[in-house]
Amino acid sequence: MAFTGNFVCTSFKTDLLGGKHNFTSTTGNTFKMALYDTAATLTASTAAYTASGECAATGTYTLTGKNLVLETSPAHPRVPSGVTAVADFQDVTWATSTINAYGALIYNDTQAGKNSVVVLDFLGLKASSSGDFVVQFPVADATNAIIRIA
Repeated sequence: MAFTGNFVCTSFKTDLLGGKHNFTSTTGNTFKMALYDTAATLTASTAAYTASGECAATGTYTLTGKNLVLETSPAHPRVPSGVTAVADFQDVTWATSTINAYGALIYNDTQAGKNSVVVLDFLGLKASSSGDFVVQFPVADATNAIIRIA
């Protein structure tokens, strides 16, 4: 199996302390999501974008994935409650595409090394056939947000 869970990448945590990621909605870095099949091996130790195991380019899916849009309403990053900070992206759609994906990698395309942020496990095959392939992000709260720091 290519994926064994969702991970905030270890290198991302180190990069945060080095000031390499900017999640500000209006002036922040460009983050992308690439989709992967079962040939990929992505774990918490994945440090950068890789083309190995990336889904074939069909329809509107292109290699290296798609730019993500940081959520702006409400603005992110933010602290929705308590002590947990979150960042959130708008849902992403690849229209009229045939895609067979088992997971995804969110990475910082602004960084020269295309530094990894999060590995997402779709918990099985997620597919589209000449249709919309949609990744819907969960509610951006302290329990569910894709990126959260407590």
